[in-house]
Amino acid sequence: MEHPPVKDFTTDFDHVDDAWVADPYAIMADLREQCPIAHSDRYGGMWVPVLHKDVAAIANDTEHFTSRTVVINEGRPGDDAPPAPIGVAPPISSDPPFHEIARRLLLPAFAPRPIAALEDFSRVLCNDLIDAMGDNDVVNASLDYAQHIPVGLIAKMVGLPPEDGDLFRSFVHEIIEAVDLPVEERLARFEPIQEYIVGLIEEHREKPADDLITYLLDAEIAGNKLADEHVFGTILLLIVAGIDTTWSAIGSSIWHLANNPDDLARLIAHPELLPSAIEEFLRAYAPVTMARLVKDDFEFEGCPMKRDDWILLSFPAANRDPEMFDRADEVLIDREANRHAAFGLGIHRCLGSNLARLEMTIALEEWLRRFPKFELVDADSVTFSQGQVRGPRSLPIRILERS
Repeated sequence: MEHPPVKDFTTDFDHVDDAWVADPYAIMADLREQCPIAHSDRYGGMWVPVLHKDVAAIANDTEHFTSRTVVINEGRPGDDAPPAPIGVAPPISSDPPFHEIARRLLLPAFAPRPIAALEDFSRVLCNDLIDAMGDNDVVNASLDYAQHIPVGLIAKMVGLPPEDGDLFRSFVHEIIEAVDLPVEERLARFEPIQEYIVGLIEEHREKPADDLITYLLDAEIAGNKLADEHVFGTILLLIVAGIDTTWSAIGSSIWHLANNPDDLARLIAHPELLPSAIEEFLRAYAPVTMARLVKDDFEFEGCPMKRDDWILLSFPAANRDPEMFDRADEVLIDREANRHAAFGLGIHRCLGSNLARLEMTIALEEWLRRFPKFELVDADSVTFSQGQVRGPRSLPIRILERS
């Protein structure tokens, strides 16, 4: 589909527009003043709330909004899509009451104790990545570091070949970023992804292992094995959501510190601030925006929403709402009250938040320990992803000091 440049984000919003990709925050602020719920005829019709209260209300309203699919694109779920209670990637695409059942299946794997057990593995992985950079004065913090960390962790947990990292990142691009392509092209590009995951499932059926794929194959609901589309969709979710979100969050944190030498120096001098800094990076640079579909014609805050209209549920916009956060557009690494929405709101709050925090903490601890002083090579050389997950995809960094 042709997507001409946006001239007015209040009436013609597009989250893949170059201006939005380059700097969404200024546009969010403008929308709050002009039109707190923007609209667009693109993608078959969508609404974009930017106030925290509206984002929270929709995220918590499962009566009028469905999570059957959560990535805005040119199509809609067809008759051949998984049924609404399951959706395309359970549990994130599941509606109540099935959602609670699907989510409960995964909670043990993402509980604090099993996640904490991954700490040593994570530290070794981060240091191996830094070692591989050698003595180069210029490194790419996204391509050489951030993108590999969640791949290593998710591969270990789920039961994926870690050497397929490039393939997993291509899945992320096709599903999350290439949303402005025609439906037929998206479906064609999805076929290799489907073949790969089906192959993984077949391999694990033949050779069970101590990983999440085997766990899903053995799991039961009311005495019955999980439906094939349930197993498939959950594996797809773990690959895409588990990699892209944390890759983006780690990259955005390093990007901020490279842009703000005072914050960097303060963290080096006071490492005890790292936990609050991480929460602030999550708030200010929340990587994830979700989507909903309107179930039936419904008026929300004066907006005449139609059945199957998209809702772009911007947690990043909610996190910068000045009604919720003092000095909302400033990054305060010692911010104390920080009930951010980076991990979502409502029943679909991210079940991987423990893993994400562990990855961010160790990734930043090891980076700062090895590189206590660094800067951007060139702000114009930094590129960001488009679509519903935002983070630096190329992040050239000049190392000024090593330890």
